[in-house]
Amino acid sequence: MKKLSLLGFLLGMFCVVGVVAAADKNDPTGTWKWKTKFGEKEFEQTLKIENKDGKVTGTISAGKGKDIMIEDGKFKNGELTFTVTRERKDMKITTKYSGKVSDDTIKGTATTDFNGKENKQEWDAKREK
Repeated sequence: MKKLSLLGFLLGMFCVVGVVAAADKNDPTGTWKWKTKFGEKEFEQTLKIENKDGKVTGTISAGKGKDIMIEDGKFKNGELTFTVTRERKDMKITTKYSGKVSDDTIKGTATTDFNGKENKQEWDAKREK
């Protein structure tokens, strides 16, 4: 009976460890890169984020060596969401990002509000190793 109880305990522990390892595999913490188009120009974007209990903080590249803090970052059930507000010539441009994290890839949509017009663009980021 003791052997059976020990075996049950060990199997339960292996399941817990497996679930934790799977959760870590899709943790968005890290540095991510992808390319995006604005008009005819293509730019490389860099996102640096940290996830603590579903609250995501970090920065995204703004060009010319500048970074912008992300706002309202969340990570739950493999879904990452955050907002970025850029300022250009007295204008605020807000982009809402959402994406599904799978291993070292995030695939999703970035929706930008620019002068009352909504622009949607797909993004596909790869984690830097």
